[in-house]
Amino acid sequence: MNFKKTDDELARIVGGFWQQIWAPESPSIDIRTKYLLSLANAVGARRFRQATRELVKAYAAGTTIRELDELFMLFVWNQGAGEFASEVGPSPLFAAYQLAKEMEKGGSAKEMIVEELKKRFGETNPQVGTAFRPSERSDK
Repeated sequence: MNFKKTDDELARIVGGFWQQIWAPESPSIDIRTKYLLSLANAVGARRFRQATRELVKAYAAGTTIRELDELFMLFVWNQGAGEFASEVGPSPLFAAYQLAKEMEKGGSAKEMIVEELKKRFGETNPQVGTAFRPSERSDK
């Protein structure tokens, strides 16, 4: 998103690379798996904004809560309980996961859960979005 604001040629190059990764004509890896891999890699790099967006997309693409449960257990296994408790637990990623899990447990339809995830954890959420949003309060 911010590449075009930086340089037109950079935006063209990154856009082409995005196309090759996320929208090839004959992908070898299904999109749901790509979202989960991207989510896990983002967590490993401590990029929780990206990880949250990938969780929403993965869930919308058919990932189950049980699969997310296993993925979050892998985060504890691979990164340690302390890292999980200090960094993953208070993140918007974990909040999105818990929202989906609780809504499913409560009997909400998947479509309703996806819409709620998009509403609460989409680009308008400053903890998740990639656009710069100046603070609404002015410091004088």
